[in-house]
Amino acid sequence: MPLSEHEQRLLDQIERALYAEDPKFASTVRGAKLRRPSKRRRVQGIVLFVAGVAALVAGVMFPKLAIVGIPVVSVFGFLLMFFGVLITLTTLRRGDQVAEGTQEDGKPTRSRSSFSERMEERFRRRFDEEQ
Repeated sequence: MPLSEHEQRLLDQIERALYAEDPKFASTVRGAKLRRPSKRRRVQGIVLFVAGVAALVAGVMFPKLAIVGIPVVSVFGFLLMFFGVLITLTTLRRGDQVAEGTQEDGKPTRSRSSFSERMEERFRRRFDEEQ
């Protein structure tokens, strides 16, 4: 839903005040873009997981590689698996959050509850009455 003229003027005024108060922060915020995590990152996580499984199995198959009774190769494999899953899941979660906020054509989706719609309508009525 497009902004009314008054809302657009208020937004422009707030933006100018922000630039005047802290130009470095304003330029940082303006340059920030929501982007979808790359497929490369997901593939890296999956490859790391598979390498971890291989190291875990190798550590079990060759118990003589243990140092002071600790199967170091298996522990290393477990850590690889853990970080591989962590990387993959965080990229999937970020991708879902970005996808929820936009439609296919790039426009933001409207997911407001009825409460917020009522509050917005009350605000508009009060604002219109004041003018």
